[in-house]
Amino acid sequence: MTTTLRMTGKLDPRDSWTAGAGCSIAKSVELLSTRSAFLLMREAFYGATRFEEFVRRAELTDATASTRLHELVEHGLLELEPYQEPGQRTRHRYLLTEKGADLFPVIVSLMQWGNRWLSDTGGPAELLHRGCGATVGTELRCEHGHTVELADLDLAPTP
Repeated sequence: MTTTLRMTGKLDPRDSWTAGAGCSIAKSVELLSTRSAFLLMREAFYGATRFEEFVRRAELTDATASTRLHELVEHGLLELEPYQEPGQRTRHRYLLTEKGADLFPVIVSLMQWGNRWLSDTGGPAELLHRGCGATVGTELRCEHGHTVELADLDLAPTP
């Protein structure tokens, strides 16, 4: 299967990629370019909020987790919220922002792809719809609700 996007208009994504100024893919990769950033976002989706949870569950060092969490907060994917246990000092928990939550379909797509292509057993976990129990996956749809494949797409400059 060799299918690519059809380019329309005056658009050369290689120029945007090397310049880094316009390509949303390049900007996204720059922001999430480390394994640890993806693992921390995964754990935020899985319900981690405290620093120790992120370190333990993502199997990162304190220094790596601290650096990456700071970056994710700085870029608005997570936010800090103060909390205090009785008799303890004030600490901060990490919460997903709207911007961070919008990354969820990307994480699901990576999981779905990895389960299909990188695992002999179909992967260690799957997402199930709580309402009916069916498996959940990602797919591309146009704004009118049509399912689209790569061969159905044009890459065009935004107006």
